Amino acid sequence: MSQPISKVCYQFFSVLANPTRLAILELLREGSKSVTEIAEALKKDQSMISHNLKPLTRCRLVFVEKRKREHIYHLNKETVEKIFKIFYYHAKKYCPTEGKCLTERGLRKHKKKEASTPLYLDHL
Repeated sequence: MSQPISKVCYQFFSVLANPTRLAILELLREGSKSVTEIAEALKKDQSMISHNLKPLTRCRLVFVEKRKREHIYHLNKETVEKIFKIFYYHAKKYCPTEGKCLTERGLRKHKKKEASTPLYLDHL
């Protein structure tokens, strides 16, 4: 018997609900990196990065490859890129005020303001 979707979503979003893990995912979009490279780029301790990589690899959002004594991490682009696209789409459509999601009233007000803004060709 499969798990209820609420439980799956809770587990999934619990992994993503961490600024360090999100920063790791964003960094790995640029390419594969070792723990040392990730730690240096994010200006965090290696132990903290390793700790945060565990749930990302367990959920297969990040893959790990062992090269000699070093672990190289890379993004599961098949899944994570789609997740980021969905979040970007949602944020652009429903949260145009820098992360503050709008109510129905606020969304109508924003659309009205957007419709009254002149459209210039250099913005396209």
